[in-house]
Amino acid sequence: MKYKNIEKGIFLSRKNRFIAIAEINGKQQEVHVKNTGRLRELLISGVTAYFEKSGNPERKTAYDMIAVENTAEDYSTQIVNIDSNAANDVAQEWIIKSGLFSDKVVVRREVKFGSSRFDFYIEDGDDKAFLEVKGVTLKKGNTAMFPDAPTERGIKHIKELVAAKQQGYKTYILFVIQMKGVSLFAPNKATHMQFAEALSDAKKHGVEIYATDCIVTPDEIIPDTNIKVSTD
Repeated sequence: MKYKNIEKGIFLSRKNRFIAIAEINGKQQEVHVKNTGRLRELLISGVTAYFEKSGNPERKTAYDMIAVENTAEDYSTQIVNIDSNAANDVAQEWIIKSGLFSDKVVVRREVKFGSSRFDFYIEDGDDKAFLEVKGVTLKKGNTAMFPDAPTERGIKHIKELVAAKQQGYKTYILFVIQMKGVSLFAPNKATHMQFAEALSDAKKHGVEIYATDCIVTPDEIIPDTNIKVSTD
């Protein structure tokens, strides 16, 4: 996916989950953070960041922060996309490119099943499937990890996917790693062991789990390479 009206600036501090203070064009101002995760490894005061200017003059914040440069050793000076909304757009591109589905696949977003609303409902011939997407911004060494904060909602989605599988649907989880430079995806047991356990249980019940890294530039993020997934 492509962004418009990207400007380079400096992240200074995070006011709350939704608002940060940044310097853009020499002026300090509040910007919208498009990710409610902790992002502690990325949002370090003074890092270079990228902002999309809003076309809505009525907004309280003129910019969305969508990516940061991280020069920590683990990140090897790369751009990491932090836009939670981007993960679903990347996933839709991945569905088409993955080879899992035919060129006649029909994809719908935000479809309800049980008490959850899955990111994608997919029909491909006689096959009916649900796919849930998780954006990943946390990296340790060469391993991408999720979540960076406990997520009861994530566990609920996984359990609903297992239920859908038991009712005859194909079911998928896609972790969109919003950066390059990793060779493995694993659940973050130290942060939320119950999520890791739910993911492992889902795999045992036949839920298919995939991960893709992404090519990230200041104004674009696109799916690139499938990454090995470990649920052990």
